[in-house]
Amino acid sequence: MDPSDQKHFTVVDYVIFAILLAASMGIGLYHALSGGRQRTTQEFLLADRSMSCLPVSLSLIASFQSAVAIIGVPAEIYTHGTQYWFIGCAYILGLLIPAHVFIPVLYRLRLSSAYQYLELRFSKAVRICGTLVFIFQTVIYMGVCVYTPAFALNAVTGFELWGAVLATGLVCTLYTTIGGLKAVIWTDVFQTVVMFAGQLAVIVVGVQQTGGVSEVWRKVWEGNRISALDLNPDPTERHTFWTLGVGGIFLMLSLYGVNQAQVQRYLSARSEKEAVRSVYMVFPSLQLALALSCLMGLVMFARYCGEDHSAKLDSSSRDAIVMYFVMDMLQGLPGLPGLFVACLFSAALSTISSAFNSLATVTMEDLIKPHFPAMTEKRATLLSKVLALSYGLLCVAMAYVTHLMGDSVLQVALKIFGMVGGPVLGLFCLGMFFPWANSTGAVAGLGAGLAMAFWIGIGSIVTGSSGKRPLPPSCRAVLLSDNTTAAIHTALANATLSQPSGLKRFYSLSYMWYSAFNCFTVILIGLIISFLTGPMNEGDVTPGTIYPLLGKLLCFLPERLKKKLCCVTPLGQSLSAQQRPPQHKPINGVSVPSEDGLSQEETDRFLPEAQTSLVERETTV
Repeated sequence: MDPSDQKHFTVVDYVIFAILLAASMGIGLYHALSGGRQRTTQEFLLADRSMSCLPVSLSLIASFQSAVAIIGVPAEIYTHGTQYWFIGCAYILGLLIPAHVFIPVLYRLRLSSAYQYLELRFSKAVRICGTLVFIFQTVIYMGVCVYTPAFALNAVTGFELWGAVLATGLVCTLYTTIGGLKAVIWTDVFQTVVMFAGQLAVIVVGVQQTGGVSEVWRKVWEGNRISALDLNPDPTERHTFWTLGVGGIFLMLSLYGVNQAQVQRYLSARSEKEAVRSVYMVFPSLQLALALSCLMGLVMFARYCGEDHSAKLDSSSRDAIVMYFVMDMLQGLPGLPGLFVACLFSAALSTISSAFNSLATVTMEDLIKPHFPAMTEKRATLLSKVLALSYGLLCVAMAYVTHLMGDSVLQVALKIFGMVGGPVLGLFCLGMFFPWANSTGAVAGLGAGLAMAFWIGIGSIVTGSSGKRPLPPSCRAVLLSDNTTAAIHTALANATLSQPSGLKRFYSLSYMWYSAFNCFTVILIGLIISFLTGPMNEGDVTPGTIYPLLGKLLCFLPERLKKKLCCVTPLGQSLSAQQRPPQHKPINGVSVPSEDGLSQEETDRFLPEAQTSLVERETTV
């Protein structure tokens, strides 16, 4: 990079950045020294199930709104236009379905890990498979989240790359290890505020320096960055309304329905109502976050008219242009560059701290505790902290290999969730919605889903099927001759007309369809194998693990046939007939008061067979 183009932090910027890291550490220390001082696994991993909906909702936002989104979305809008904005349509069903389907099932079972559900519904083998897949997915994604902000900062300011990686990883590891889930959630609240403030500052200053709202609008309109509603049903088109609005629903379900990092926040809420309310509160905040990121991309385009600055930045990634824009806009305003960098690292800290805590939880609850049922609470808590620390160090190591990945960070991140999160979503849907699915079918379905996911994912990388090409820079501020502009348009038109065929077309499937495609693969193969090996009977299914979806969809069938197909009685009644069921004893033995004010003796009578079954299974291992 030309030193004359390189931007630099002032002392004020460094101070603001340091304050962010210090405040995050302070929150962790506070929760390490207050309350129960993180002496039990319930407090360390689940915040004593005492959180209200506001901090839980802000934590849900922070976990999703990573540095990948803050850098990746503006770069996407700058390069391809506003079509990506339509993913906001997927947020509606992508949040309503978890609120009214997944949360009621998982919360009422009083689990610590989402994958305990898989043992209740299927078997221990399915639970372990689900846990291992989640660990694999999250460890890879953590590397992307840590590397992204450090890389962008280094590309523009020369800030030491691995120094930034180590600062992010170690600070996050420390406050997660000493403060537990409460520290993670409350730092997420603080970091969410910083995120919104940083993005808003950049947008306001950028609009002002570009000439005002009308000038920004004129340039993005002339530059063809305002995308119309694209109803093209071709699944190989990278971004259309269908890929974003429908494929995005399955991506959201894999994130907000069955991902341990989000499920753990639902389970930490003091009641089921609080958990559901937190999801409703997430919706407007996610729309706001999406709008800010998209607006930032438009202001960037109005400033640079789509120019490719990769040569100037010594980087082939378009993601670095976001940090270049920020430093360019805010260079003369001491403190504001530091605020945006704090915003960026806040997003990274919130995401990876959630990952550390959830990884420690599933490893402890799914892989260690079942084999050591007599482990003392003190030793279990200490081991949970060691696990969080170990995953933190692994995360820093993963950042070293992240730079080998191609595509934009946004596309890489969503590919990871689609390739791995889609099969896990299919596994949970197979268990919740299809009572006759058995353990053999679940394992076979998950294996087929993962095989299909990696076949398509790796095939798209090897064949270079990267999807839609960038729009040309056509803003009038760009000094190109008419012949050059016409040549660019002609070349892009020819490239668009040459559609891939055969296997290459299969590999060109939009990454936004990965979750849906892999989810349905798991369900289809799982059901076929279940019928071939002997479907489960109604009496063999653990009560409370089925959501009566088929019973509601097939309400026109005779009751006898519906009961035979859907097992609506008594499993359906366990979720639909009891509007406010009493709170059951959690499986870890921690007493939780009943919402209905029942006495302990009355509550004991409602202890579900699900918990008894799980305890018996874990004790006999």
